[in-house]
Amino acid sequence: MPHTLDADAVRTWCGLALDALGRARADIDAINVYPVADGDTGTNLYLTVESAARAVDAAFDGHATSAAASRPTLADVVRAMAHGALIGARGNSGTILAQLLRGMADVLADGTPAGGADPADRACAAGTASTADTASTADTASTADTADAADTDEADGLRRALRRAVDLAYLAVAHPVEGTVLTVAVAAAESAERATGDAATVARAAYEGARTALQATPGQLDVLARAGVVDAGGYGLVTVLGGLAQALSGEAPSAPAPARPGRDAPARTGTGGQDLAGCSTDGAPDGGPAFEVIYLLEAGDSAVTALRERLDALGDSLVVVGGDGLWNVHVHVDDAGAAVEAGIQAGRPYRIRITHFGGAAVRKAGSGGPDRPDTAIVLPDQSGAQGPAGGPRAERAPRAVVAVVHGDALAALCAEEGATAVATRPGEPPASGGLVDAVRREHAREVVLLPNDTELHHTAAAAAAQARAEGVRVAVIPTRSAVQGIAALAVHEPGRSFDEDVVAMTSAAGATRYAELAVAERQSWTMAGVCQAGDVLGMIDGDVAVIGSELAATAETVLDRMLASGGEMVTLVLGADLPDEVAERLERHVRDGHFAVDTVVYHGGQPTAPLIIGIE
Repeated sequence: MPHTLDADAVRTWCGLALDALGRARADIDAINVYPVADGDTGTNLYLTVESAARAVDAAFDGHATSAAASRPTLADVVRAMAHGALIGARGNSGTILAQLLRGMADVLADGTPAGGADPADRACAAGTASTADTASTADTASTADTADAADTDEADGLRRALRRAVDLAYLAVAHPVEGTVLTVAVAAAESAERATGDAATVARAAYEGARTALQATPGQLDVLARAGVVDAGGYGLVTVLGGLAQALSGEAPSAPAPARPGRDAPARTGTGGQDLAGCSTDGAPDGGPAFEVIYLLEAGDSAVTALRERLDALGDSLVVVGGDGLWNVHVHVDDAGAAVEAGIQAGRPYRIRITHFGGAAVRKAGSGGPDRPDTAIVLPDQSGAQGPAGGPRAERAPRAVVAVVHGDALAALCAEEGATAVATRPGEPPASGGLVDAVRREHAREVVLLPNDTELHHTAAAAAAQARAEGVRVAVIPTRSAVQGIAALAVHEPGRSFDEDVVAMTSAAGATRYAELAVAERQSWTMAGVCQAGDVLGMIDGDVAVIGSELAATAETVLDRMLASGGEMVTLVLGADLPDEVAERLERHVRDGHFAVDTVVYHGGQPTAPLIIGIE
């Protein structure tokens, strides 16, 4: 069913877009040949949308914990989305996407009625009042008219929002180029303006228009034609618009068209050599600027106008987005220092990132805190480079393992096994930026990343891509549960080669089946039938396989099913409130019923599941 364009729809949109970009990230990176063939457009767009989604979640959480326990309005959420994208924008395409979202927010926020109610809420209230006054046919018709008017208002608002997004994006880019994400955005807005119907219909039209325009980009930009690919930023925008169409219509849109229309392009080389467009990846592509400079800037409008002129003279790919005193500045230059100095003259730059296009990079962190983000300067990793204080750079550790876990006890267990744990709280999974920070703190040349959760695989992949851009060799082992992470850590050996270690850890994790026990919060359908609130659910490899009334008995059934196909070792990870007596009962059950199967028990203290089971 079509969904009202309200705060919940925007939150759903962010989640769908983030998930879709996570799946498409590697493909988008692989076709990234313009403006610089550095293979990071998909990752940058993912990180930008991830920041927007985090801000939207924070808006909901802030209202839920307020004294009035209210829900955010559409205006609250779209402004949060735009601000989150602005502060988290990465790369050329991510910065432009942030401006597109800001343009949409300008219109959608202004369209919220006085008093804080969304348009759909206003229509519902009007209809309810009309029905309460009289039950006549005339009043019923009035209610329908009000609903139709609300649908029309939403659709018109979305059309104007997409047009405003395009207008702002073109103003933000110093020298717009056709055949890029801007062209795709124009097609989306024009298709939306021609569409008739509700907001879901308009969103679907925008998606289809963008999808069609994307396929035409190789004919508009020579570098794309030579590579035989569509524009990477445009592909990312189509993916984001697909999330919007699905959020409003309730139906997944048709898949984006092929990234290499008409013919297969040569595969991109891993490092060095020639990229898809024939541009050397060992230095500045096509003889262009050598550095990408990005920073957030606190400055007034007049200062930013002068800054644009100065940066435009220094380099290319200039994009300045934002407003109301906060801006995100992106430019490609040969003189990185001059670009930063221009920002200092305009206002207060921070979160400064300088990336050399031709090689590995490392991050230097400032002393910012939660209220003042660190200043991060990314420079080429050269021998003899100095550390933050001007002295010699600290020697990198050879290898580290970073694991995501739920609870302090599991974190301590990982520490005992030689890993650094990123502990999370229920409902608060780490952002990729948090994982990148954990990798940086290790200051290691090689890092193995264990997400220990299926939902974190995209996040971990994006974090790994960012860390690789900073000169760290990173491997993500796609662990889906803490017990798979424990199995991987058990065979971790820093003394052998990185590849051999990763293969051994991946094999150990893959050979470990996992199960979790949880308590149902409400009645629902499952793979094992209908469960009621309070039932114990035994989930094997992510699917509900057993429904029981008592935890220990349900766990025994789960163990028997898993061990029926074989196993040598049972790992039990006890949750925060699970008594030791349950573990002792399960140990006896395994010992008595399954010959030559060992059992090991850990007190994980995880709040998310009372019991996690692993079978190796």
